Amino acid sequence: MNLSKIKEIYDSPPIDNEINIGGWVRAFRAKKFIELNDGSTIKNIQCVIVDGKIDQDILNEINVGCSLIITGILIKSIGKGQSFEIKVSDIKLIGKSDSEKYPIQPKKHSFEFLREQAHLRIRTSTFSSVMRIRSKLAFSIHEYFNKNGFNYIHTPIITSSDAEGAGEMFKVTTLESKDLAKKSIDHSNDFFGKKTSLTVSGQLEAETYALGLGKVYTFGPTFRAENSNTSRHASEFWMIEPEMAFYDLNDNMDLAESFVKYILNYVLKNCDEDLKFLDQRLFKEESQKPKNKRNDLSLIEKINFTINNKFTRVSYSEAFDILKNSNHNKKKKFEYPIDKWGSDLQSEHERFLVEKHFKAPVIIYDYPSKIKAFYMRLNDDNKTVRAMDVLFPGIGEIIGGSQREERLDILQQRMAENGIDEKELWWYLDLRKYGTAPHSGFGLGFERMVMFCTGMSNIRDVIPYPRTPKNASF
Repeated sequence: MNLSKIKEIYDSPPIDNEINIGGWVRAFRAKKFIELNDGSTIKNIQCVIVDGKIDQDILNEINVGCSLIITGILIKSIGKGQSFEIKVSDIKLIGKSDSEKYPIQPKKHSFEFLREQAHLRIRTSTFSSVMRIRSKLAFSIHEYFNKNGFNYIHTPIITSSDAEGAGEMFKVTTLESKDLAKKSIDHSNDFFGKKTSLTVSGQLEAETYALGLGKVYTFGPTFRAENSNTSRHASEFWMIEPEMAFYDLNDNMDLAESFVKYILNYVLKNCDEDLKFLDQRLFKEESQKPKNKRNDLSLIEKINFTINNKFTRVSYSEAFDILKNSNHNKKKKFEYPIDKWGSDLQSEHERFLVEKHFKAPVIIYDYPSKIKAFYMRLNDDNKTVRAMDVLFPGIGEIIGGSQREERLDILQQRMAENGIDEKELWWYLDLRKYGTAPHSGFGLGFERMVMFCTGMSNIRDVIPYPRTPKNASF
C-alpha cells in the first residue's frame, strides 16, 4: 500500500482525493476524532469518522498509542484548528495499545520521566522535533564538507592512544577478572596484545590522513569514562573533527566560522516548524525562571545572532584582561573569580564575553600552554599555544581546536613535559619526520550543537539513548 506522509500532505494538500496514511494515535476524542502522527512532521492530522462507516468493534480497540492505517478523502475542514481533515472510509488497526498502561499520555511529562521511557519518548512532540533537527544537522555537516572538498574518513573506535592525555578512557579487554585484579596487568595475552581503550577522539589518526589527502573529517562516536553527572556530560557522544594540511590558525578559525554558520542556516531553512515549536517551549520555560537567570535571546534569535554577527577574535591574554577588569569580576558576581593569568576560563566567563561584552560570537586564541594539549603548536613566547575556542551565546565553548605542532623537536619536548611515551606514538612522530607540513583542525561535540539548536538544557535529551554513569539502559 502506498502511504502518504503527513508532511507531504501539509506541503501540498490533495483536497478531494483519496489518501492512505499510517501512524500512531496521539488523541481520540468522542469516538469520532482521531489525531494521527507519523513522525514526518510535528503536526498531527485530524481524521473524522463518519457515523456508521467504521465497525464499532474496531473503534472500541482504538486508544492513544496504537498504530493505524487510515483511508479516506482529504476535505477542507469546517472546524477550528485545522484547514483540512480526512473523512475516514476505512481503518486498519495495525498495533493495539493498552491505554491504561501506555506511558506517553496526551499531557505534559517531565523530561526525567521521559528518560525512563527512552524507547517511547520519540512519540512526543518535543522529542520528535529534537530528533528531526538532529538528523538535519547531521546531513548538513556531511553536505558542508562534501561541498568544500573534504574526504570523510572513519577513525578507529578501539585505540591504544589517549589523544586528550586525560586518561579517562573505557578499557577494552578480553582478560579474565582474576588477571585484571593483579597489581601489574600483562596485556601481552590480551586480545590486541597491548592495553587498548575506546577512543576519546579520532584527531591523531585524522591528522595522518590529512597529511596525505589534504582535507579530511571524522564524524563518529567517542567515549569518556569521566564520572560526571552534569547536564553537559555524557559517556558516549558524537564528535565532528576536521583536519586540514597547510592550514594555519587563522585558516582554522575561518573554517570554523564558515562551518557553523552553514549548518545553522541549513537548520533555519529546513526545520522551521520544529524550531518554532521548540522556541515556544523554551519561552514558557524561561518565563518561569527569575528575571536575572533568564536568557536574553529566544531560541531562534540566538541562532540568528550567531549567523548574522561576525565572530570576534581575541587572544586569551586580551580576554583575561577584559574579564579581570570587568565590573562583574570586581563586584564578585562570577562564581569563579578571575585572578591569575593562566587559569582556564569557565562557561560563565565565556558567556560574559559573548553576551555582555562583545555582543557577538567569540573566538579566543593563543591559550596558555599549561592548560592545553601536547599537540598544539607552541608560540614564540614559549608560554602560549596556537589553540582556539569558539564561544556561542547561551552555552559558551562549542568548538575547540588548534594549529598542530609540526616541528619534531618541539613536539618531542612537549610530549616529554606531559609524560607521554614516544614509543606509543612513534607513528605520530613519523608525520614530522617524513614530509611535515603546517596543519590544523578542531572538534565540535555534536550533541552540544544539537542542544544549541533545540534549546534543550540537558545532553541526555538530545541523544536517543544517553549513556551516563550508572545508566546504560535500553
